Amino acid sequence: MISPRETIVCVDCGGTAHLITAPREDGDWFAGDVVTYRCSDCRDRWDLELTVDDDDSPED
Repeated sequence: MISPRETIVCVDCGGTAHLITAPREDGDWFAGDVVTYRCSDCRDRWDLELTVDDDDSPED
């Protein structure tokens, strides 16, 4: 199980894009899930596929 970042840097304008995809009912995220971000500055939308390298969950 992985956890996507809450924000990313917008490639188009350099602003902050926020995660707008809600997790499944069980709260789990997995590699291969598609998540959507929306930039608060230019309003561009980014649909990204999660990979194990995207994990932002705290380490034990």
